[in-house]
This record gives sequence, structure tokens and C-alpha cells, in this order.
Amino acid sequence: MKKLRSMLKDNKPLVIPGVYDAIGAKIAEKVGFDVMFQTGYGTSATLFGMPDYGFIGATETVDNARRICRAVKVPVIVDSDTGYGNALSVWKLVKELESAGASGIFLEDQRWPKRCGHMQGKEVVSQEEYTEKLSAAIDARENKDFIIVARTDARATEGLDAAIERGLQNKKTGADAVFVEAPRSIEEMKKIGKSINAPLVANMIEGGATPISSAQELHKIGFKIILYPLSVLFANTFATMNILQELKKTGTTSKYKNKVVNFDQFNELVELSKFRKMEKKYGFSKRE
Repeated sequence: MKKLRSMLKDNKPLVIPGVYDAIGAKIAEKVGFDVMFQTGYGTSATLFGMPDYGFIGATETVDNARRICRAVKVPVIVDSDTGYGNALSVWKLVKELESAGASGIFLEDQRWPKRCGHMQGKEVVSQEEYTEKLSAAIDARENKDFIIVARTDARATEGLDAAIERGLQNKKTGADAVFVEAPRSIEEMKKIGKSINAPLVANMIEGGATPISSAQELHKIGFKIILYPLSVLFANTFATMNILQELKKTGTTSKYKNKVVNFDQFNELVELSKFRKMEKKYGFSKRE
């Protein structure tokens, strides 16, 4: 498996999908993605049916990461929100996520309770407080290939220039990649790309504050990590709503026969044949 840190050094954009459960992670791996992102919004929405509004904590984040990391062989970066407390909380969280198999984290500077970066009403902590958290995360990791992405939401509260200054400070502190959340135009993104000499994150949310651009275009203006955190969540929601509306209306899903995987295809995805072989190896088939 290629290490995540070496991927950051490649001279090409790193496109990363967001996942929120083990089956979605397996699909992303099967499709061919080299790395994936455990989305905080997806975790909150699928565990609780609630928005990204500060409802999940360290326990939910680590438990979900453990399930996802066990399901795939490729690196998983975990959305760790604000670290769920102070610098010591961040230190403990990094230890737990490393143990769970994660290959990196996103750590943001919002004031708790946080909310999705493309929502209104955000607040950020002081740069001094965030630097303490970021430093704790850096000190806590034991694997040199574990990466730490420093995210600032200051664009919404203090303006673009202040957010860029925070990004520069976070790089100086030791972040492996820098994430200025929710720029509002390509011009703002170009300014970020010119101002910060570090692997940069572009957050592509359908319907969000930042305009959607191709990975190639974003790479040209200085962005390395092209993140699509909610595409799977939105697509699954759309598909689920459609097939359930059809079932409610007609009493059958026959109309969608060619738009869903079948029983055998799904069993292949979850590796049923592997477990059948294990049954034979351990003698379970003799009991039939």
C-alpha cells in the first residue's frame, strides 16, 4: 500500500471521496481510489440523522474510523472536527485514531459546538489556542506517515487575508497540509494558492459556498487535495428517496431493476465467497 505522505509529494492532484461507513469505503476502494476521507457530516447524519452541528464526539468518530479502517487497505483520513476539547483531548484523539488504523486527520479551529464549514454562524478560537491543539496533534502521532491537515474557518469570520495568515502559521507550526475552508470564488482560491506554499485542500461540496471546479483546474492554481466529502452521502440519499418513493407509490421496485446492484453483485462486494471458504476450512460445512 502506498503511503499517504508520499502521495502528497506526487506531482498530480489527489482526489479523495468522503465515506461514512464500511460498505461505502469498500466501494470507494473497489472503484480505485487510493485514499478516502471519513466525513464528519456523514457520520453525524448516518448515526443520528442529525446535521453537522456539534452532535458527534470523540467516541463516535473513533468507533466509526475503526470500522472503516478495518474494511479497506487504503489510507483513511478522519475528520476530527475541533478535537472535542482542549490540546490534551486532541493528543488523546490522535493516539486513538492511530490505534484504530487511521492515516491522518483534519483538525479545525472552530469554537465548539462546531458546524459544517459551509454553514452560517461559525466562530473560531484564537490562533494561540488552535496552535496548542495542532502542536499536541503533531506530538501525539507515532507513525511518521500519519498526516495532519490544519483547517481554518476564519474566512467566514475574519476575512480571507486573516484566514491565509492562519494557514501560514499552521504550516509553520508543522501541519502537513493546509485547509482554508469555504473560499467564495475562484479568485479567492487563486489567492490562497499563491500565498501558501504547502499542500492545499480544496473542499468541493455540491451546493456549498465554494464553486465546483475540476481536479486539474484546482491543481493548476495550487491545490493538492481535492476533497469531495459529501458526494456519496448526497447520491445515496437521492437514490434511497427515489426507490422508496417508487415502492410506496407502486408496491414494487421493478422500475429500478437495472439501477441497483443485484444480490450476487452485492455478495461479491462484501466478499461472501471468502467467508464460505473459511467455513469449509474450519469445518462449519460438515454441520449442514
